[in-house]
Amino acid sequence: MARLIFLLLVCSTIALALLASTTSASIVEHTFNVGNLTVNKLCQNHVITAVNDSLPGPTIRVNEGDTLIVHVFNKSPYNLTIHWHGIFQLFSGWADGPEYATQCPIPPGNSYTYKFNITGQDGTLWWHAHSSYLRATVYGALVIHPRAGRKYPFPKPDKEVPILLGEWFNANVVEVEEESLVTGGAPNISDAYTINGRPGDLFPCSSKHTYNLKVDQGKTYLLRIINAALNNQFFFKVANHSLTVVAVDASYTDLYVTDVVVLGPGQTTDVLLKANQAIGNYYMAAHPYASAAGIQFVENATTGIIRYNSGGTANSSAAPIMPVLPAFNDTPTAHKFYTNLTGLKTGPFWVPVPRNVDEKMFITFGLGVSICGPNNATCPNSPFGPTLRFSASMNNHSFVLPTRMSLLEAFFSNVSGIYTEDFPDNPPFVFDYTNNNLSFALAFTEKSTRVKKVKFNSTVEMVFQNTALIGIENHPIHLHGFNFHILAQGFGNYNATRDEKTFNLDNPQERNTVSVPVGGWAVVRFRANNPGVWFMHCHLDVHMPWGLATAIVVENGPTPSTKLPPPPADFPRC
Repeated sequence: MARLIFLLLVCSTIALALLASTTSASIVEHTFNVGNLTVNKLCQNHVITAVNDSLPGPTIRVNEGDTLIVHVFNKSPYNLTIHWHGIFQLFSGWADGPEYATQCPIPPGNSYTYKFNITGQDGTLWWHAHSSYLRATVYGALVIHPRAGRKYPFPKPDKEVPILLGEWFNANVVEVEEESLVTGGAPNISDAYTINGRPGDLFPCSSKHTYNLKVDQGKTYLLRIINAALNNQFFFKVANHSLTVVAVDASYTDLYVTDVVVLGPGQTTDVLLKANQAIGNYYMAAHPYASAAGIQFVENATTGIIRYNSGGTANSSAAPIMPVLPAFNDTPTAHKFYTNLTGLKTGPFWVPVPRNVDEKMFITFGLGVSICGPNNATCPNSPFGPTLRFSASMNNHSFVLPTRMSLLEAFFSNVSGIYTEDFPDNPPFVFDYTNNNLSFALAFTEKSTRVKKVKFNSTVEMVFQNTALIGIENHPIHLHGFNFHILAQGFGNYNATRDEKTFNLDNPQERNTVSVPVGGWAVVRFRANNPGVWFMHCHLDVHMPWGLATAIVVENGPTPSTKLPPPPADFPRC
């Protein structure tokens, strides 16, 4: 009898837990009004495209398990889409958002409602425009808290603060991109960097608009750092303070204490900051990690100020202490940070590394050249002469997005002629990929819309190999719809016999964006358990329109519950 009562109590406890986990989920609803906003920065007025008249846009806060609904009203003069960077979009690929990959854009004067469930992840992600350079000003934080009954797997902070790193252009960013595509050269660089939309003390006319964070001595703050910049990777430091990394790309990590954080565009890093210094003012600062030789960038730092409260008021008189940031080209520091991160195996959503690999891909990528265009078109400002322009490629294929139908709609409706399923698993030929003296003839790329098709639930391993055809630099490669395990990273040419011995198959970090080392390689592995079309591209926006991208097509699964459902009735079509 006692045994029966015990079993009934256990079953009741499990039932109550399951009920709590389902009833704790909510519907979170937001409205995005996207339109023109006049702002004054660097002593000038500029009209930008912004969401709800703010830069950055609104922070979205949800709990894991919630359903997020966002009504987007496009009151801007440009086509646009919104991408929910890092959200898995399990069986909701229609809501992912990249222009012409998942959906056709929302035209000016039109609207679209994104709706999706957030399952199996919590931490810091973000949202941004996925159309042209609009991401420069159309972005914001997306914070996923643990669902009711769950706690952070690290010491609870006293306060949580989003820190968004960005870039500022004294120009219309859409015109900046369009001009570079017409002329064939690189686009103009940004004029400043920002923390939460503000350049900070070291830029003209910005001292009164520097971001300030007030702290109490002895308390702990969770900084949710997001690199929302278009084309810059960043070193980030806080003067006289150490930072404890607890998560990257909404995936928990083993605690890692550091004095510097490195983020590529698209990446997020959660750190604990203990306010354990003397009462005073301390700069938080970020400046570029510029791994490519000869590339122009603004050699300055964006700053915010951490102000310790003194007697209930923030001390505003003392001059802030400035951290010593790494040199702009300090690759050893960047590599140390990236390779010292490991995944938290006891975390709530930890996924063990798949051991059996079904698909192996070796993907070379980097800059190249292509002809300016049909009908003897010329590129007046191209560094390669009037008939050639900058291009970029993966396995020598420079990706061209379709315009008459999105890749996902073509996949769902089985429409031919939009893409081909013959993206190669290997480059067309083997060469010394990281040799700085390669023949210029190797730099010519082929324009195409080729994708890689894989079976549902297959395990895919990718080796990303940097090339030195036209310069080398650290590249952040982002895969939509999935996290991947980063098994290893290194410099030079990848050698399977040598480098497989270095794979971390026990507790590698999980990310959605990997920074492939300058002149080096990275190996990632993931399970393709989400049907649909998933864009994969470099998150340096200068390179994406040049073709440094492809897409992974994951076939439908064998049962109705493992197939991509139909699109919403109001789904944007071309």
